[in-house]
Amino acid sequence: MKELLLHLLLLHAFLAVFAVQGPVSSPIYASMAAFSPEGIQLGSEEHGKMDPPKKMLIALVVASSSLAAIVFSLVCLWVCYRKNSSKSSKNGGKSSDGEKGNGLAPFLGKFKSMKTVSKAGYASFMDYKMLEKATNKFHPSNILGEGGFGCVYKAQFNDGSYAAVKKLDCTSQDAENEYENEVELLCRFKHPNIISLLGFSSDNDTRFIVYELMHNGSLETQLHGPSHGSSLTWHRRMKIALDTARGLEYLHEHCSPPVIHRDLKSSNILLDLDFNAKLSDFGLAVTDAAQNKNNLKLSGTLGYVAPEYLLDGKLTDKSDVYAFGVVLLELLLGKKPVEKLAPSQCQSIVTWAMPQLTDRSKLPNIVDPVIRDAMDLKHLYQVAAVAVLCVQPEPSYRPLITDVLHSLIPLVPMELGGTLRVTQPTAL
Repeated sequence: MKELLLHLLLLHAFLAVFAVQGPVSSPIYASMAAFSPEGIQLGSEEHGKMDPPKKMLIALVVASSSLAAIVFSLVCLWVCYRKNSSKSSKNGGKSSDGEKGNGLAPFLGKFKSMKTVSKAGYASFMDYKMLEKATNKFHPSNILGEGGFGCVYKAQFNDGSYAAVKKLDCTSQDAENEYENEVELLCRFKHPNIISLLGFSSDNDTRFIVYELMHNGSLETQLHGPSHGSSLTWHRRMKIALDTARGLEYLHEHCSPPVIHRDLKSSNILLDLDFNAKLSDFGLAVTDAAQNKNNLKLSGTLGYVAPEYLLDGKLTDKSDVYAFGVVLLELLLGKKPVEKLAPSQCQSIVTWAMPQLTDRSKLPNIVDPVIRDAMDLKHLYQVAAVAVLCVQPEPSYRPLITDVLHSLIPLVPMELGGTLRVTQPTAL
């Protein structure tokens, strides 16, 4: 565009100078004069007989006509250029708004192109005032759980729908990093055993993540809360273990690059109305850990952290398998991963249970009393064997989560997602 304008200006300058100073017989001038009113009327014979003043007048008329034509062309070109620029900027603006969502805050610029598992297909930036109203100004009575950087609240919106809102105090860089990491990862995941992201928001140094509401809370609350696992039958526990294994297999085998959860525990396994389990809390999750393990800060929860990661900082997908083994022991035994023996003394479930898990005479006696007489002993021994393999101190001795998954499928009734055929109705 700039080159075209420059060429037209040069042409205009050339014609103006040539029309005033150059010879009238020039081919360029002759062709221009032929299209002027005077050229049509005078003809070639009269042209040579004209007086100098008349020649000068004709030259000025032609130069003026040329200048007018050039100016008109320049105006047309400029109008076209402005229209095209306006269209392209509008298209660019629409694309950007579609990706960001209405009112997207500047600090979330890195999430422009994130896709989520939501029906809309994109992560929604939600209005803070709407979340404040839905949680009754984050009233303590709506707290569902607490984490390292804040609480999770139950929210009810104007249309009657419910959600869970995690409120994070992000005054520290660690909290901000976990927030951004979780939102970014959840936008990529799409699996029935991974919690669904509904949106995110911000208010000064506070961040919010909005998830689907899981009405039966966490596995930790069900096992170690007031009900002490009374709602968790043997088949339900096996179903929860299977769902958890399926969620981990998705992270390890079907995500590209693979994802290591790094904080798998019973409080991060959430249960819906039908006790379907979904993995949550991906703030500490990492991708491609084999290349970045030296830059990772040691993180996790005591009792679930694999020994090689705790002692040497070595993190692999087998670290998640170890944590899964601890969860499996919780489901079997009804005990917490770490229990206090005295004010200054604790004991892990792995240390306590390991000698008894491989002894068939002792194993039935340490099973959670809620399910002690509710399962086939053969199935109990199989599950205990899987748990023992998962919590092996040496990572290479632990199975892949896919192998664990295939070991559990035959122990779960068909109506709950497994392949077990039961002669009697499944106790739910």
